[in-house]
Amino acid sequence: MYNIELGRSNISVPTIAVGCMRISNMSKEGVDYFVNTALENGAYFFDHADIYDGGRCESLFGEVVTPSMRDNIMIQTKCGIVPGKMFDFSYEHIIRSAEESLKRLKTDYIDVFLLHRPDALVEPEEVARAFDELKMSGKVKAFGVSNQNSYQIQLLQNSLDMPLCVNQLQFGIMHSSMIQSGINVNMHNDSAVNRDGGVLDYCRLNNITIQAWSPIQYGFFEGCFIDNDKFPELNRVMGEIADRYGVNKNTIAFAWILRHPAKIQPVTGTTNTERLKDYIKATDIKLTREEWYDIYRASGNILP
Repeated sequence: MYNIELGRSNISVPTIAVGCMRISNMSKEGVDYFVNTALENGAYFFDHADIYDGGRCESLFGEVVTPSMRDNIMIQTKCGIVPGKMFDFSYEHIIRSAEESLKRLKTDYIDVFLLHRPDALVEPEEVARAFDELKMSGKVKAFGVSNQNSYQIQLLQNSLDMPLCVNQLQFGIMHSSMIQSGINVNMHNDSAVNRDGGVLDYCRLNNITIQAWSPIQYGFFEGCFIDNDKFPELNRVMGEIADRYGVNKNTIAFAWILRHPAKIQPVTGTTNTERLKDYIKATDIKLTREEWYDIYRASGNILP
């Protein structure tokens, strides 16, 4: 495992983030084993959100991470979604959410705090006031966003005194619109449609780390594309490349993301420790340019 710098935060993090969205289905002993397996393999950056099973994921994590462990791990969590009702980036909601996450996680500080999905009623000055208060109190070290386009980030950043260091976006082999629109510039096809305001290039220009959520999913939580009969050509090509490197297709799926020079940080979604190890192995592989494009084309993309 190697490290990258998280945006302009001067914080060094493992290039693989461990997603904790599904740990509420595990026992306390299972979560303890999962966390320690991650740590033994160099993955000490854990991603949460206040809405993951209504906060239970944070609570379970807080039960297994002892005070002596805290200095050796990094915790990221998110706020802003009121399930089934609205998105809320108000000062009051951000502060309350941070305080509640701190209690559930049983920690004095959050390393990275993200705004989850864009709030149409956002007032950047309120976000800035909340972030300033959390930063000054030592309760949050760094800040970012999730699922936001270039102008939404710029609108927030204009009112902030600290840099936004993260933008968490769905990205992977079967969710690569950020790549497709760049390749199909000036073309009259669906892949040329710029759906996110050039967010990939924007983040690279402004040194914002993109975190890739659901990297082995297709669609919006429709399922995994690995060993899925719907994608025979993709699995054939990935299998051949995996055999070449002596790994499996899970590893290659993450290696494909890591090959991009934007230094994207994939977020795992598994609670299976063996699969987690497979993902981490990707940090030891650098696909060739031809292999990267072979996978891109096998996923159904056509080069202009």
